[in-house]
Amino acid sequence: MLDVKKISDEADMIVCGFAYKKNEQGIKIFDLNNCEGVAVISDDGTLIETNMDDIELSIAKKHLAINAKYMEA
Repeated sequence: MLDVKKISDEADMIVCGFAYKKNEQGIKIFDLNNCEGVAVISDDGTLIETNMDDIELSIAKKHLAINAKYMEA
């Protein structure tokens, strides 16, 4: 189970229950509502690994595409 408080504190961006954190592989996405859903997406948008279902991942990627400009700070 994820440590939601720690992930939230360290996130570069939080949108609609998903925490986004940059790392050396790209961007790691945590579903704060599910507490088990995690995905890693490369900088070019390629999915590296995930345990999210297709709908959950689709929603997370949509939020990332719309709000990625806010992670550039």
